[in-house]
Amino acid sequence: MARKTQRDEKQFNQAALDYHSASPKGKIEVVPSKPHSTQRDLSLAYSPGVAIPCLEIEKDPKKAYDYTGKGNLVAVISNGTAVLGLGDIGAEASKPVMEGKGLLFKIFADINVFDIEIDEKDPDKFIEIVKGIAPTFGGINLEDIKAPEAFYIEQKLKEALKIPLMHDDQHGTAIISAAALINALEISEKKIDEVKIVINGAGAAAIACTNLYIALGLKKSNILMCDSKGIINKNRTNLTSEKLDFVADTDLETLEDALRNADVFIGLSKGNVMSPEMLLSMAKNPIVFGLANPDPEIDYDLAISTREDVIMATGRSDYPNQVNNVLGFPYIFRGALDVQATGINEEMKLAAVHAIADLAKEPVPEAVILAYGVKNLQFGTLYFIPKPFDNRLITKVSIAVAKAAMESGIAQKPIENFAEYENQLLDRMGRDEKLIRMMQNRARSNPKRVAFGNAEEYNVLKAAQILYEEGIAEPILLGEKKFIQEQMELYGMDMQVEIVDPSDEDQAERRKIYREDFWKARQRKGMNEYKARRFMRQRDYFGPMMLKKGDTDALIVGFSKSYASVLKPILEIIEKDKGVDKIASMMMILTEKKPMFFADTSININPTAEDLVNIAKMADFTVKSFAINPRIAMLSYTNFSGKSETSKKVAKAVKMLHEKFPKMIVDGEIQPDFAMSADHLSDYPFSKLGDQPANTFIFPNLESANLSYKFIRGMKVAQVVGPILMGLKQPVHVLQMRASVDEIVNLATIAVLDAQRREEA
Repeated sequence: MARKTQRDEKQFNQAALDYHSASPKGKIEVVPSKPHSTQRDLSLAYSPGVAIPCLEIEKDPKKAYDYTGKGNLVAVISNGTAVLGLGDIGAEASKPVMEGKGLLFKIFADINVFDIEIDEKDPDKFIEIVKGIAPTFGGINLEDIKAPEAFYIEQKLKEALKIPLMHDDQHGTAIISAAALINALEISEKKIDEVKIVINGAGAAAIACTNLYIALGLKKSNILMCDSKGIINKNRTNLTSEKLDFVADTDLETLEDALRNADVFIGLSKGNVMSPEMLLSMAKNPIVFGLANPDPEIDYDLAISTREDVIMATGRSDYPNQVNNVLGFPYIFRGALDVQATGINEEMKLAAVHAIADLAKEPVPEAVILAYGVKNLQFGTLYFIPKPFDNRLITKVSIAVAKAAMESGIAQKPIENFAEYENQLLDRMGRDEKLIRMMQNRARSNPKRVAFGNAEEYNVLKAAQILYEEGIAEPILLGEKKFIQEQMELYGMDMQVEIVDPSDEDQAERRKIYREDFWKARQRKGMNEYKARRFMRQRDYFGPMMLKKGDTDALIVGFSKSYASVLKPILEIIEKDKGVDKIASMMMILTEKKPMFFADTSININPTAEDLVNIAKMADFTVKSFAINPRIAMLSYTNFSGKSETSKKVAKAVKMLHEKFPKMIVDGEIQPDFAMSADHLSDYPFSKLGDQPANTFIFPNLESANLSYKFIRGMKVAQVVGPILMGLKQPVHVLQMRASVDEIVNLATIAVLDAQRREEA
């Protein structure tokens, strides 16, 4: 087992290096936001046109928010003196972390970031450097600066600068843990002004957490803070000014002493410092936050087995109640930037605390439940902190922070219409932009066996390796065993997965069973025993038979052959779903803002009106399985006029859908650009689409659908996932020719979700 752990760690380490070194290097880049293709564009962007806004800003510096990107630009600044769990590794070595923080700002709150690593440990010199570059930014996120210098640096910069500024290591953890503490206390039926609390750790995060808990009502006299030398008590000397604030009037010395009859333990130190005996000594319904990473102060499973009444949170994603800073900092800065706040004050932090705490008590959307692969998420001991993939965070927290800034008088640009602001926040991110991450998380909760044809191909092998290492699926490699093993050795892929070679002697018994079943099913359709015997040595037939006989949970085929040739054996072996006359396929198009779905992209060449009805129904069902409400546009080159045979066919299909399925949100015939525009849709008030753009598009024929998605794929303006086969009884999907590794991983993830859904049905 130890060797396996070392091997997995080595593979992960290499994957991390590959991820960061892949072209383009790093994790963030600068992308032009204005037209720049013509000479006129360039003359406006730079000389001579750029002089005009420069002069306006010279007259009124606040105009920088109107004429530049300052209002949506945050600096992530560090000197690398306290990086993650790595310590003082220096400014340059901290850059991957700061780029990563920039990536989180962008994907969670659509905030642009410049990461700045300053090679300076002298606090005063560091402060002067940050003050000098501050005019560039709308906000500053200080990161990974060691205590006690971090306190001094933040305080001096807050005094000097009139923009949102926060040291996230301190206040991010404080805000999220405070929200968790409010809810944990409610569950334990205890009051914050009565509980006895032990803080293990006395660094920047611990001090900030404790101060915020005091702001929520915690009494200083009920706090015992411990550092590496024990309880900070009246007998200690040589304490920093920050620790002096928490000197306890007691002779108790050790963490073990502190925990006797304590109600709450907050761990901000190192792993495994709390024993089961210490936990048993705590009061009834103890609250334990083991926030050290990667190992909590006490292992979650050990704590739960030690005391049934423990209410626990950790910093890890694989246990309930993760205290994760990403629940806070992107949305705090989002709200602060949007009102042009002159800082981030206590009122804004407390507003974020209560918004996060309150969100955990609200009904959880289906998309979040699906993402985490659980039957239900309900406020209680296993769920008292929102999940990071909860799309509601951007509206709840950002709005609360913006309102607090306005009410406390530090908002320079108050929001006048919060309903409109909420829509703007949703539009920034797209309501479903985290879909792939959510699907993968859901797949991990119950990974299924997925057989891969063409397993000798590098892209397929690499995708299988990722799925295996990430725990998304249990790959089965289908193909020539010797060659697959050679390829794995060549590319340094080490995974303990099943390899199935249809022609091997060890598959003789399985081939016999498959052959007899296949021949029996097809003998009145031109199949004889000789053909059946020969076909069962071919992966294109062997793979679907594995699926039919339950030897795999899902099947991924294709990659090197035409779609039609690979589909033929599937249709001969796998039955259609009840009520399905013709199967269809759908592509998921992942744009920057939200996913769109195209059907039918691969199978029905010229569907009839009745076929289009069936395609729309299957698409409606499939889109709903991703916890997205389908809004279906039946496409044509005309808008509600039925001029050609094609548009008349579409109009007939729409009429049938309206009559048979009145609750479906579907309309047409309509042009795609009109279906995607709220302004255009408002010209047709009679449409069932209303003024909300469609997200699911049914094309009138194969040519238009196939060409449309392949243009998008070729231009690389969006991620394309699929084709997703619709209408079969079992989960099987066919790859595009020369699919990328990401495309294979994504389609396999969908196959796992498909298998999960069928298992639950």
